[in-house]
This record gives sequence, structure tokens and C-alpha cells, in this order.
Amino acid sequence: MSDLKYWLGFNLVKGIGPAKIQAMLDYFGDLATAWQAAEAQLERIGIDRRARQALLEARATLDLDQYQARVEEAGYRVLTWDMDHYPRYLREIPAAPPVLYVAGEVQVVDEWAVAVVGTRRLTAYGRQVTRELVAGLARNNVTVVSGLARGIDGIAHKTALEMGGRTIAVLGSGVNCIYPPEHRKLAQQIVTEKRGAIISEYALDTPPDAKNFPPRNRIISGLTLGTIVIEAGERSGALITADFALEQNREVFAVPGNITSRASKGTNRLIQQGAKLVTGVTDVLEELNLTMVPQQVAVQMALPESAEEAALLQHLSPQPTHVDELSRASGLPSAEVSSTLTMMELKGMVQQVGGMRYVLSREPDPVYETDRREEA
Repeated sequence: MSDLKYWLGFNLVKGIGPAKIQAMLDYFGDLATAWQAAEAQLERIGIDRRARQALLEARATLDLDQYQARVEEAGYRVLTWDMDHYPRYLREIPAAPPVLYVAGEVQVVDEWAVAVVGTRRLTAYGRQVTRELVAGLARNNVTVVSGLARGIDGIAHKTALEMGGRTIAVLGSGVNCIYPPEHRKLAQQIVTEKRGAIISEYALDTPPDAKNFPPRNRIISGLTLGTIVIEAGERSGALITADFALEQNREVFAVPGNITSRASKGTNRLIQQGAKLVTGVTDVLEELNLTMVPQQVAVQMALPESAEEAALLQHLSPQPTHVDELSRASGLPSAEVSSTLTMMELKGMVQQVGGMRYVLSREPDPVYETDRREEA
């Protein structure tokens, strides 16, 4: 896209986040125009003085073409709000990151994802439970998302890879600044084995900083259908991820622990507050309608019989979606959406789960198939 360098440019300007980016897009129409805008125009739409000064300095000192070339030559992909491949569930959250740097690849199948997070100071119990739950998720083709931190996060990524599953690591630093350093080999494995991705909203060369980790947790939860907290102390960063999941209307799960264990105080409290208690992976799979992910993936990858079916398949998932929402997302009239869904339900491609809401339901017939196959 021609204005990618301006998305990257604003990503480098301190004090300009999602709200200001949206304000500029609304006013100017594109970021290329916004990058060149007069200071008075920026002030008019609510860009504060400090951010304006930072932008003016960036204009004078940054070579955006050079920076974009550096990103591309390093093999990183960049996803922005206006790209089709920007993660669908992440796009829905408040303050979604305007820019994502990606090492590896985020695929359509990664929409079937669950976050697995917890303390850096895990116990033997936490290690065992993490391995068991992640192994179960991987066996069911569910992508595991975590933060690459020491402890629970690292065990989650490693187990997903060992089981031949997919995993996504979200950083609180630039994608070329892997932290902690002992997980560099793990990060490289995720990318080189093509089993997932390393992603960050932070520019290249951004060092790990304590202030970066809480915001990155909103991405961990935002990429997923639900978050499992396995072990967490009373002030663990994993609880921040759980809070974000609740704000994003995603499910929160917690593994119960010994009431005398400091590592379980946070998870036990989450259960008291209403998080779903987890005794095995089935609890998660059933709650999130993930018991038939391989079949659901096949349905989504199937060759539809009509343009209307193709449009609706792009917006259907394991989570119930209302007919009106499908109409808005696809641009099809409500009556046409309803009639198409009826035919798709007869074929077994979708299932109505009540209240005019639909989910993907099962593996398609062979004739439809195609070979597209903490630091907190």
C-alpha cells in the first residue's frame, strides 16, 4: 500500500496512539495527508502540543522510505487497520494497535486461539498444568497466544511447538529485540518452523520496558476467544491480561490452586469473581465452542458455491454472530443473508444457536474442499 510508510512514521512518533490516529483518519482521510498537515489543523482536531511537537521533529529527522525498507529487508510484515489480513478479533477491541510488526505469519486458522498466561515464578504444579492444557489445545488445532515471558508463557509456547501446534508470542519490545534473551531461540523456532508468529506494536529497536508490558497484554487477550490464567500472584501481570479480556467481552478461565500457595492467590480470586474454573482442556473447548476446530477450519477454507456464501464465510467463526452483524459486515441485505444462511445450514456448513445467531458447524463434503490448506 502506498501510504504504509506514513503508518510506520506515526508509529514512531511519541504521544500518537490509536485515538489520535483515528481522529486524523476521520479528518484528513488518510495518513499521508495527515503527515504533511499544518500544525493549526492538527491542533483543531485535538492533537496536543507535545504530540504536535513530536510530529514536527519526526518530519524533520525521519527518512520514512529508509525505515520502511529496513523493515521489509529484515523480513518483517506490517499489518495496519486498513489491511484485510489485520487480525479480525483484535480489530474489534478498544484501542486496537494501528500498526503490528510481524515476524512469521498470522493465518486465518489463528482466529481459533486461546491465551495462556501466568506467573514467571511458576511451581511444579503450574508447569504440569500448563503442559497438559496447552497439549490439549494443540491437539484440537487451537492456536496458543502468550507473551514469551519467563515461566508459564515460555512453557506454553514450547509445549505448543512440541505438539505440532501453532503459537503467537506478543512482545513488549520491538520484534528484533527478543526478551528475555534466553527465549531468543524459542522465538526463532516459532518463525523458522512456520508454526506461528512473533508480533509487536512497538517499532524496531524498542527495548523491553516495564511500561510497555501492560499495554501489550490487551493484544494477547484481543487476539483470542478467551484467556486461561494458570498461576498468578496477587499482583501478577497475568491478571492485567484477564482484566483486558473482560473489557473486550472475552471469556476468562482460571486454574484453581492450593489456597496456601502464593502462586495461586490471583487465580483463586479470579474464580471467586466469576472466572470459569478449569479442571481440564474440555472445560475451555466446550465453553468456547472449540470442540470441532479442524472441521470448522475446513468449512472456512471450503470453496463456497456462491459469492453470498463466500462473503458470509469470511465473517463466521466459532463464536455466535447475529444475522444483523453479518449483514453489516458483508454488505448484503438482511433478507439475502437469512436466505443464504438457511441454505448453508441445510448443507451443514453453519448452525443456528438461537437468537438469529450462527456459528460454523462441521467439515464440508469433499466436493467443496480446496487444498488451501513476563516480563509483565
